[in-house]
Amino acid sequence: MQNVIKVGISACVLGEKVRFDAGHKVSKFVTKELAPYFDFVPVCPEVGAGMPVPRPTIRLISNEERVTLVETKDPTQDHTVQMESYCEKKVEQLEGEQLRGYIVCAKSPTCGMERVKVYKKRGAENDGVGIFTKQLMKSMPWLPVEEDGRLNDPVLKENFITRVYTLDDFYNSMGKEVTRGKIVAFHSRYKLTLMAHHPASYKQLGNLVAHIKDYDVNEFFQLYREGLMTAMTNRASRKNNTNVLMHLQGYFKRNLDKPQKQELRRVIDEYRVGLLPLLAPLTLIKHYLSAHPDEYLLLQAYLEPYPQEMRLRYSL
Repeated sequence: MQNVIKVGISACVLGEKVRFDAGHKVSKFVTKELAPYFDFVPVCPEVGAGMPVPRPTIRLISNEERVTLVETKDPTQDHTVQMESYCEKKVEQLEGEQLRGYIVCAKSPTCGMERVKVYKKRGAENDGVGIFTKQLMKSMPWLPVEEDGRLNDPVLKENFITRVYTLDDFYNSMGKEVTRGKIVAFHSRYKLTLMAHHPASYKQLGNLVAHIKDYDVNEFFQLYREGLMTAMTNRASRKNNTNVLMHLQGYFKRNLDKPQKQELRRVIDEYRVGLLPLLAPLTLIKHYLSAHPDEYLLLQAYLEPYPQEMRLRYSL
């Protein structure tokens, strides 16, 4: 399998010995399960900014004016300007590579995505964002970003992988030249996906696409990309998935006999109440779709948002 999907990653999560103690924080999920599908682009902001390995530990300190990055044992050693300069240049470089996602190291003062410890006058609070990741999310708000530890949660894992493949599909669908027709065709294939993730965004993006002729195509590309990926950050709930499954069921009302309709209804209902995983009704729907092809449904990304071999819908 070719590694063609570029995903940025904290170098320590990939197993590189770049941490302050010359160790790493390797994720077996990343190196064993994701490596066959993704082409990882490792980054260690601290090493990139010129800090040695090993090195003194660092922390974020907040005063009334700003958050600074200093050494834990000697706060006079301030690395803020050096780090911010590196992050700005590195993120600009990464933006040119059209990454499909980014996996960051949790709790790191440079790479943490959320709940990073920040030291304040009244004590430490877990309300910060790492300097590098903050710049990354500011410059590329459409980019799927997730922490290594959160990928152990089946729902968060599936959502992140879905977002990565959605962005990859979007870029591939545009090819070398963005056109209105390509965006409309892409949106048509993602209607059910958007319904499952965020019905309100499904309506908003549908209305936006309906007025695509009112925009410059490159301006619309950026507007749609951000709206799409923001919508996809919402995890597909059991309730929304059930609504989509019932919507899919409607396409077969003229093709299935009474026992088949009852079977499909039963499997969807058992998914709704948590007795079956999402994979069960989807497998049955795909079976009926192979027997009764529908051009619109066959193109829907919802039915196969990522390679089946990843087996992510087994526990949803």
